[in-house]
Amino acid sequence: MLFVDNQSIIDPRLNLALEEYLLRHLDVAEPILLFYVNEPAVIIGRNQNTTEEIDPDFVKAQDIHVVRRLSGGGAVYHDLGNLNFSFITPDQKFLRNFGKFTEPVIRALADLGVEAELRGKSDIFAAGKKISGNAQYSTSGRMFSHGTLLFDTDLEAMLKALNPRQVQIESKAVQSVRNFVTNIRELLPRPMTLDELKEALLQGIFGSDAWPTYILSPAEWEKVQQISTERYHQWDWNFGRSPKFNVQKTGRFPAGKLDARIEVQRGRIEAIKIYGDFAGKREVTELEERLAGTAYDRETLSATLTEIDLAPYFGVLSQDELLGLLY
Repeated sequence: MLFVDNQSIIDPRLNLALEEYLLRHLDVAEPILLFYVNEPAVIIGRNQNTTEEIDPDFVKAQDIHVVRRLSGGGAVYHDLGNLNFSFITPDQKFLRNFGKFTEPVIRALADLGVEAELRGKSDIFAAGKKISGNAQYSTSGRMFSHGTLLFDTDLEAMLKALNPRQVQIESKAVQSVRNFVTNIRELLPRPMTLDELKEALLQGIFGSDAWPTYILSPAEWEKVQQISTERYHQWDWNFGRSPKFNVQKTGRFPAGKLDARIEVQRGRIEAIKIYGDFAGKREVTELEERLAGTAYDRETLSATLTEIDLAPYFGVLSQDELLGLLY
């Protein structure tokens, strides 16, 4: 097995691009181990609807990245207290066998005094609580199996970021999450930093204080950057790839009651109908046609609405009020 040092990169778009590069382009016969830590980010599963997995207001206010990964499964929260591992193999013989890849991690944790086990298909539990979720992806005869390790993650921020449609967060909800997941740091018999955990896991997995390391060339890093720019920086990948979904929202305003029905396809408004008891001078279908094709995200909708005089359609209705209804 070869270890790849990610050079302490914490940009999730670059780390996911590095993982993809190692999977698709690094032609070595040995398995590869990659560790990485990301600054705050929501990592969306390949087949998920991004809009339904996050609180867009909290994510924007906290400057949290939203990035889609190649593998399936659910959305996860990363921050500087979360260690991610990825095993990349030159074949697919262990596809769907999560135990093959979680076992060395579980064994290394045991050496640190944390008794953990694989539960269900792909989760690692310790002290009765979840500390890791795992997912896999395969292509062209190769695969990776990657997972998270909650070490000192901000669980309250995780709950708020993964809270769809701005549902009110209460203290009991935070406590409920803490009853289900926990940080490894709380289970260790002695204090340890995340870097020390990473070092201990490497020693446990490789069975020594030294491990063979593959060093990427400048040309290879350029390719990683290209993948990051062309995929993981793109709205069409992170948001637009979401499956078709419908939104229905209602609200009462000085203009009257409004009921919006929105169909979203590939992250854009495919069709929209606005009903209600408002009394406008112009047909609201004109506004609906103008909004069709717009990217379904707050900033784009806001920019579009600033160019439209809403009074002829609704009477007294501000752009912020309509934006709050639509998104």
